[in-house]
Amino acid sequence: MGDPNAVAEHSQKTMVEDVSRVAELAKELQDTAASLISTTSREEEVLRQRALSLESDIKKLRSLIASSVKKRDIDPKEAEKLEDELFRASYLLSEGDAASFLPSKSHGRFLRMFLGPINVRATRKDVKLKVKDEYNNFRDRTAFLFLFFPSLLLVLRSRMWDGCIPALPVQLYQAWLLFLYTGLALRENILRVNGSDIRPWWIYHHYCAMTMALISLTWEIERQPDCAQKQRGIQLFLQWAIMQGVAMLLQNRYQRQRLYTRIALGKARRMDVVWGETAGVEGQLWLLCPILFILQGFEAYVGVLLLKTALAGVASEWQVVTCGLLLIIMAVGNFANTVQTLGAKSRFKAKMKKSKSKHELNQGSHS
Repeated sequence: MGDPNAVAEHSQKTMVEDVSRVAELAKELQDTAASLISTTSREEEVLRQRALSLESDIKKLRSLIASSVKKRDIDPKEAEKLEDELFRASYLLSEGDAASFLPSKSHGRFLRMFLGPINVRATRKDVKLKVKDEYNNFRDRTAFLFLFFPSLLLVLRSRMWDGCIPALPVQLYQAWLLFLYTGLALRENILRVNGSDIRPWWIYHHYCAMTMALISLTWEIERQPDCAQKQRGIQLFLQWAIMQGVAMLLQNRYQRQRLYTRIALGKARRMDVVWGETAGVEGQLWLLCPILFILQGFEAYVGVLLLKTALAGVASEWQVVTCGLLLIIMAVGNFANTVQTLGAKSRFKAKMKKSKSKHELNQGSHS
């Protein structure tokens, strides 16, 4: 048996050496990581400048081509080919890995208010697509609930509550709507920062809906006497919510497949999403557009009814007036954006038919 003191001294010496070795490795790793980060930052800055310069060159060339076509300095067919080349270059720049080096859109006050001054822009392509997939999954889940909750309340109203809905279930539903629209607005703002083309109106629409849901939580739900008359606005709002749920399900089911096709054809970006007013192929237009227009008209009708109820003195609270105005504003905005989208689709189809006719005419002249 060795001397216990010598064994202890050897063990202590080994421990000191191990600690020193680990400390030295940690310092070495820190220096290597700092050097790598510094090198990567410099390389990223170089790539960022190249991306900005290329983006600027594409804009200048497009302006130059448009100007040359107006002055008739260039053949329109040649100009169209050059535009196609520039479109492909722009698509590569905005959809490829270089997109992370382009300046991001402003985060906006809404994101800063909820999340603070943090950067929510993803630098990796797979992370961006996960953000979009999570947004789509959230829409899918909430569409069913949007349909289920108001249906349940109306069934219970007629079967159990003798035509009068208690205040608590309605307020719970309004609290869920507040959560839903806040979640949609947050996700859509993050998607815009990451390159999605969501129209600003649909985010503003969700701001209005959030405000309405918040105000509705303070709205006193009147019961007896004259319960049916006082709760007429609530009943119509729940019926409108059911129609909204049906429209959301149709959008999620049919239009997303069309969006995937457009992405594959290079006509849409991978970060683009289905909008509230978007319509897909022509067969879906006949199905969705009537539903959307009826939905918007019914939304405006509920808003007008709430204002009439307030003016008649049946329910003159400020919440009734504010919710009525918000519903009318949302209905008008939705209608205007739907018409604008249909007009853009019509112009695009006319342009495609015109180019197709020119192509067939050129083929006929060469044959």
